Amino acid sequence: MMALNLEAVGKPIGPVDKSYTWKDVVLYSLGVGAGFSELDYCYEKRLKVLPSFSIAAIFDFLAHIGATSNVNLAGILHGEQSLVFHNPIPPEGTLSTKGRIVKYYDKGPGKGALVIGESDTYHSNGKKLFTSVITIFARLDGGFGGENAPKKEFVFPDREPDIVVDDSPSVNQPLLYRLSGDIFDLHVDPEFAKMAGFEKPIMHGLCTHGFACRALVNALIPGMPEKARRMDCRFTKTLYPGTPIRTLIWKVDEGKALWKTLNAETGDVVIDHGVFEYGDPVRERLDFSGQVAVVTGAGAGLGRVYALELAKRGAKVVVNDLGAARDGTGPASSSAADRVVDEIRAAGGEAVADYNNVATREGGEAIIRSALDAFGTVDILINNAGILRDKSMVKMEPETWKAVIDVHLNGAYHVTRPAFKVMKEKGYGRIVMTTSAAGLYGNFGQTNYASAKMGLVGFMNTLKLEGEKYGIRVNTVAPLAASRLTEDVTPPELFVRMKPEYVAPIVLVLCSKQCPVNGRIYNAGMGFYNRAAIWTGTGVVLGKGSVPSVEEIRDRMQAIASLKGAKVYHQLNEQVADVYAAVLNPKDVVDASTEEESGSAFTSAKAVFDAMPGAFRADAAKGIDVVFQYRISGDGGGDWFCAVKDGQCQVAAGLYEKPTCTFLMASGDFLDMMNGKLSPMQAYTGGKLRIEGEIMKSQLIEKLFRIDRK
Repeated sequence: MMALNLEAVGKPIGPVDKSYTWKDVVLYSLGVGAGFSELDYCYEKRLKVLPSFSIAAIFDFLAHIGATSNVNLAGILHGEQSLVFHNPIPPEGTLSTKGRIVKYYDKGPGKGALVIGESDTYHSNGKKLFTSVITIFARLDGGFGGENAPKKEFVFPDREPDIVVDDSPSVNQPLLYRLSGDIFDLHVDPEFAKMAGFEKPIMHGLCTHGFACRALVNALIPGMPEKARRMDCRFTKTLYPGTPIRTLIWKVDEGKALWKTLNAETGDVVIDHGVFEYGDPVRERLDFSGQVAVVTGAGAGLGRVYALELAKRGAKVVVNDLGAARDGTGPASSSAADRVVDEIRAAGGEAVADYNNVATREGGEAIIRSALDAFGTVDILINNAGILRDKSMVKMEPETWKAVIDVHLNGAYHVTRPAFKVMKEKGYGRIVMTTSAAGLYGNFGQTNYASAKMGLVGFMNTLKLEGEKYGIRVNTVAPLAASRLTEDVTPPELFVRMKPEYVAPIVLVLCSKQCPVNGRIYNAGMGFYNRAAIWTGTGVVLGKGSVPSVEEIRDRMQAIASLKGAKVYHQLNEQVADVYAAVLNPKDVVDASTEEESGSAFTSAKAVFDAMPGAFRADAAKGIDVVFQYRISGDGGGDWFCAVKDGQCQVAAGLYEKPTCTFLMASGDFLDMMNGKLSPMQAYTGGKLRIEGEIMKSQLIEKLFRIDRK
C-alpha cells in the first residue's frame, strides 16, 4: 500500500523548465473553445495569451507535485486551483517553475487526503508571471493521522447573476485539449474510462476551466487578458464532452467577481467557489523573504545600507566587517558589524555578525560558513568590502599594491568561490561585484585600486558564463557614494548629496529574483544611473592575405580606431566569430572611417525579399532543390519562403509546408545582418539567428545569392 511522503513538505521542487512558442499558445486557445470570434487568441500576428494557459503550461511541474508526495495516482482528482497573475504571459519563451508541497490535510480513513502545492513561474525575460496553488484530492490516501482541512465559507450573492455565458464544448474537445500536455488516458480511452467508472472519456477539468476563463475575460475585460489578476475555483463534478456549459458571473466589487460553471443540461455545478479579480497591474514590491544574503564590508557606508534594506524586505543577512581602519590597518573590531546587526534586529529583522577577513581564503570560507550555520544556505552575495591606500606609481610599494588587490579582487574571489558552490548546487544565486569609476576610467594615484576594480569586471565576465545554466546571475555596480573611503576626496557640497541610499535601489534589483540582466556594469549615485560597457569597433581587414606592413597599419589607424557601428559582446566566442567572419569574407567588413550615412540600407524585411529574385545566381543553382523559410518576428516582420529548383527561384510571402530549413530572427537583427552590421556567423553563435531543419543546407544561401546591400 502506498503512503504519502510526509517528509516532502517544504522541500524545494524544481526548477522545471518549459519552452513554448506561439503555436502552443494557439493550440491551447483552440483546445478551450476559442475560434474566429476570438482571433486575438488564435492568430500569431496579434497574439494574446489567455491567463488560464498558465496552468496548462506548468502541467509537467504539477506532475512533480504528485510524484514527490507519493500520492496514489489511481485516486487523484484536481480539487482546487488558485492562480495569481503578476505580469502578462508573453506568446513565446521559456518558463521556469519552482515550488514545494506546503501542506497535507487528512480527511480520515476512506475519505481521502488533500495535497497542497504552491509554485512561482518566471519567464526567460526575468519577470515573474504567475503563482499557482493547487489542491489535489487524493481519494485513496486518507487516514494517516494528520489534521483535517479547515472549512471555508463561500457565499454567492442572493440574486440573479449579472452575466450568463453559454458555451458548447465539442464532443471531440478532449482530443484537442490533451495536446497541451494532459494526456491522461481517462480523457481519450473508452476502455480506460469504463474501468474508472465512467460511461466514456470525460472532459479535462482544466479544459472546462479554460472555457470559464474565456467567459470571464470576454465578459469583464474584453480583449485585455493582461488585466486578469486572480482566478480561483473548486472542481466539483465531471462533465462529458459535448455537454453544453453555462458560466454565471456576479460582480461583487470594483475589479472582483464571483463565478461558477454549470452543466447546462442538468444544472449541476461542475466548477464552484469561483473568484476572478481584474484591473490594472499593481506594482510588485521586491521581496526577499526566505532568502539569505551575505554582505561584505557591511559595518558602515554602502554595505550597511544594503544590509538594512535587504533585511527590511525580508532577507536574513550575514553582516560581515573586519572592523579595521579604512586602509585595512589597525586592530580588528566587532563593533561595526554588531551595530548593524542590532539595527536590523531592532527593526524586527534577522541577522548575524561575521568578523572574518575577506583577504584570506580561510576568511572567505568562514564568512559563507557563518551563513550556512545560521540560516542553512546562501542566495545573495554582495562583494562590497574595500580599503584605500593611494600612492602615485613611483611611490607605490609592493606591499601597498598587494594590500588593496588582496581585499578588493582576491577578497571577492575568496568569498565568491564557496558561495558559488552553494548556489550551483541549489540552482539559484545572485552575485553583485563592486567596481569603481577609477577602474573603468582611471584616476591619478590609484593604480592599485583601479587595477583591482577593473579586475572585478573580468571576474564577473567569466563568472556570468559559468553561472548562467545554474540560475546564477552576476552583475557589477560602480557606486558614487559618500563613505569613509571618499569623505576627504569629495567636495563638501557634493558629499552631502552622495548618500549610499541612492545606490542601494539598483543593487537590490540586481539581487532580486526578477533581475533581468546578467554580466552588466552600472554606474550609480546621487540619483543618476547609467550602464557602462566595453564597446568594440567594426574594424578593417588589412594585408590581403599576407601580414600587413607597419606602414599600412600606421596609415589605417583612423579606420582601426573608429567606433562607428561598435557593439558590445557577451562572451569571447562572439568576438572571435566576428573576426573569423571578417577574415573569411573581407568584402562584408565595413570600413568605418569611410562609410557614409545614407538612406539606402534595407529598412524592412519586405524590401530584402523583394530584392532576392534579382540577386539569384541561376548559374550556381544547378541540381539544387531547397526551400528556405524565413520567420521574422517583431515590427516589420512576417513569413517568407524562397524555393530554389531546376535553376529557378521563387520568393513569396507565407509559410511553406515542408521547408528544407527555417531561419528565425527578430526583425531588427535581420535587418542588421542584411545591412552588414551583423555577420551571419555572429548572429548564429550569439543566439540571434536560430536555424531549424537541415542546418548544413542553410550554407547554400551564400552560393545562390549575391545581395548587394543598397
